[in-house]
Amino acid sequence: MPTVIDPPATDNAVQRILLEGIPWQRFEQLSACFENSRAIRLTYLDGRLEILSPSGPAHATLKRTIGYLLEAYFSVQAIRFYGRGGFTLKQPGRAAGEPDESYCIGSDKPLPDLVIEVVVTHEALSKLPLYQGLEIPEVWLWRNGDLEVHALDPDGYRRGNRSRLLPDLDPALLAAHARMPDQYDAVQAFRRAISQ
Repeated sequence: MPTVIDPPATDNAVQRILLEGIPWQRFEQLSACFENSRAIRLTYLDGRLEILSPSGPAHATLKRTIGYLLEAYFSVQAIRFYGRGGFTLKQPGRAAGEPDESYCIGSDKPLPDLVIEVVVTHEALSKLPLYQGLEIPEVWLWRNGDLEVHALDPDGYRRGNRSRLLPDLDPALLAAHARMPDQYDAVQAFRRAISQ
């Protein structure tokens, strides 16, 4: 039985549907139906399937703003990085999901070192167990206008005040610039702030 998490989409509002008891094979069939669609995003975890449509302009702007800010930091600090974007990460038979943004730091790798998730309304299905199963070292969650840094420990993700991957980066400074109303101005102001 489906559970409608959010009301029907109007004017690009987000709609989430959560289905339970879905076998992995059925998820793969559904996923193949939407593989060329950017309007539908599927997340699967241990028999639970979240269908999200559409992501909406606020979500898209925030994820790109955070990505631009992070890329400005990499550039100013001369840190080698590889933007991986939002490709589907899978733990076959158990979990699959698409991050909003992802990056490899230092060298290009099959799996990213850092994943960014933007939660504009609320999440029905957390992707942290997927990322933990794939041993993604760090996940940043944008939630309630703030940036949460989650680093992987042997017992799971632990929220901290700083990034382990980028210990000199101030997440509060990045978050303050992500909240600015103009994306271009935010990136330029952030670049100036971290260049001092």
